[in-house]
Formats: sequence, C-alpha cells, structure tokens
Amino acid sequence: MFQAKGPTAAASTLEVKNNSVSSAVQRSKSFNLKAPVKELCATCQKTVYPMERLVADKLIFHNSCFCCKHCNTKLSLGSYAALHGEFYCKPHFQQLFKSKGNYDEGFGRKQHKELWMHKEVESSTKSA
Repeated sequence: MFQAKGPTAAASTLEVKNNSVSSAVQRSKSFNLKAPVKELCATCQKTVYPMERLVADKLIFHNSCFCCKHCNTKLSLGSYAALHGEFYCKPHFQQLFKSKGNYDEGFGRKQHKELWMHKEVESSTKSA
C-alpha cells in the first residue's frame, strides 16, 4: 500500500512544486536584469548618480560641474544662459553680448556678415 500511494503522491507534489516554480519563473521573466546605463557628466566625464543629476540643454551634469564658462560660478537651472553649447551666468552672458552687440563676435566667433562676404565673393567669381 505504501508503494502504491508513494509514486502518485510524489507525482502530485512534484506537479504542485513545478507549478509554483514555473509561475515564479514567469514572474522573473518580466524582471529586467540589464544594468542601467551609466550617465556621464558633460564636464568631467564621470558617472552621474540620480541625486546629483542636473539636465540642461539635453546635457547631463553634476550639480557642482554646472558652472559659468567665464567666471566658473556654480549655475542653477534658473540662472544660466546657453549659446553654442557653452553655459554662462546671466550677468556675464549680458555683459559679453552687450560689449559687441551680437551673439557671435562677443563670444569669439566670426560675425555673420564676414561669412556672407566670403559667400558673395565666391558667387561673383563663379559667375565671372
């Protein structure tokens, strides 16, 4: 009698165990084991953790690395201005812009009118 009940009882307990194991396996399939992508600071190229993360113009920074290019003052999201991928505090942005009156010459770039003159010269030499 013991032998007759043994295999059927064992089979039913295995089925119960297998059902619980398979349901646990199904739950684990939805769990993502991939490591999260490490975000790097645009200034220092070190890992940025969520508590120190700051995003400005689609770039990621540490709070301490987000500084004015001109004076290295720590910036916040409400106190910066960006031009050509460079970040400035608002006073220096205005100072540099007002000194030349355009967004290019005050920031070390060629004026647009110089670029236009070169294009006009090239187009006139092509037509001649």
